[in-house]
Amino acid sequence: MRAALATVGVLCAAAAAGAVEIPRLVTRDGRHALFVDGAPFLVLGAQVNNSSAWPAALPQVWPAVEQMQANTVSVPIAWEQIEPVEGRFDFSFLDTLLQQARQRELRLILLWFATWKNNGPAYAPEWVKLDDARFPRVVTKDGARLNSLSPHAPATLDADRKAFVAFLRHLREVDVQRTVIAIQVQNEPGTYGSVRDYSPRAEALFNQTVPAALLAKLGKPAGNWTQVFGADAEEFFHAWSVAHFIGQVAAAGKAEYALPLYVNAALRDPFTPGKPGQYASGGPTDNVLDVYRAAAPAIDVLAPDIYMRESAKYLRVLDLYARPDNPLFVAETGNDRAYARYFFEVVGRQAIGFVPFGIDFTGYSNFPLGARATDASMVEPFAANYRLLAPFARVWARLSFEGRVWGAAQPDDDADRRLDLGRWIADVSWNKWQFGSKEWLRTVEAPAREYRDGGLVVAQLGPDEFLVTGRNVRIAFEAGPVHGKVGGTQYARVEEGRYDAAGAWVFERVWNGDQTDYGLNFTTRPQLLRVRLATY
Repeated sequence: MRAALATVGVLCAAAAAGAVEIPRLVTRDGRHALFVDGAPFLVLGAQVNNSSAWPAALPQVWPAVEQMQANTVSVPIAWEQIEPVEGRFDFSFLDTLLQQARQRELRLILLWFATWKNNGPAYAPEWVKLDDARFPRVVTKDGARLNSLSPHAPATLDADRKAFVAFLRHLREVDVQRTVIAIQVQNEPGTYGSVRDYSPRAEALFNQTVPAALLAKLGKPAGNWTQVFGADAEEFFHAWSVAHFIGQVAAAGKAEYALPLYVNAALRDPFTPGKPGQYASGGPTDNVLDVYRAAAPAIDVLAPDIYMRESAKYLRVLDLYARPDNPLFVAETGNDRAYARYFFEVVGRQAIGFVPFGIDFTGYSNFPLGARATDASMVEPFAANYRLLAPFARVWARLSFEGRVWGAAQPDDDADRRLDLGRWIADVSWNKWQFGSKEWLRTVEAPAREYRDGGLVVAQLGPDEFLVTGRNVRIAFEAGPVHGKVGGTQYARVEEGRYDAAGAWVFERVWNGDQTDYGLNFTTRPQLLRVRLATY
């Protein structure tokens, strides 16, 4: 009898846990949100180094994640790791990872490293990457073979798809708590060294009619690839081929367990892109996003991996990938301190998340893309920004999805920013003291900054009320044109406070006088303000 009751108890507990809503992406009125546990969720992410996805490395991962105050960790799951022998699966690392993440109340994003990991099959099992006859590589125009698997090989698609389905099936069975909130399908797919595959199978497909789904998406008349796309035909063909492969893998996995799925992009320069093959031809670069949308409808997000320090390039990439049909998600960015400021720009564009790469203490540095340091000093610039939003990340996610938000990061030239808030205008500036205006402090040096780290975010709470937080930045408000001729702008009330665990505002004090006469000035100290504006 006791055994029967115990069994009933276990089944009831499993049923209750299984009732937890599966994470999903929601789009409404051109806005996007990642729903976790039934509510909008902001990914404050940390991605581990590629070779840190083993049980022995995890003790060097968790301290870095904790210091960063991340709520989500991105971790690779390698095909070679789960299927070292064809047809025999080993999910022991995944089970260990889930257990340890739950103990720390962290969410996970799992990265499927399979047919493509940065162009090549390095993370495919040996029985795949050593068998060129069964799993052929891309062939160049002059007949050379590249270290990039062909998207036209049925055996490769079949094997990758079977492994991905087994992975998702196991995850569905063991993760009733919904610790995993999204899956990345492949990693920076595409091909370097050739615009496309020129194998006999690829050549035959290239001369056929462009698939109807792509023609409909782009509003093009029927024809073969050259007739429809002219000079772009080869790149668009390869993009369709890679995306269609990924889309079939994704669809099969999603049929098993319908988690949000995304593909990350190795970028081309947003201003001077160069030629396909110099960048990852066939990957989800900014010029082929519509191709991916048509070829892989099971993919929910096309996410940029941004390793460009220059502010103009970084912001341009954000603009290219933030689309009504594509949630903005910075799936990877550099872990050097120069990248930390862009967190404000990302979340201010209604992004669902921000994930710096290489966040662990295993001693690996991918400088010059990322930081030289591999210790706590590498983590701290990002932790400083996460400390601002982590206490009210759920509130921010809801405001971002339901209303209007803005962000600004200190640019390379330190130029002021002007944000149009509708009824109000916000002037954002840098390198200021908390007290005084630069006009009458010309003889006083600007505050010393070791590097550019200023930024802020603003969320609208009502027509004349805003939530504001930032770091090493000044914001001042003025009435917009809708107010007509007024004497000036005044702060009706500026409250410093916080949100409690239930999402209710907790008042702490009022800012006035010196604290508001020269704009609202944020330093390195985390402070959150509710600002109500008026005119006189």
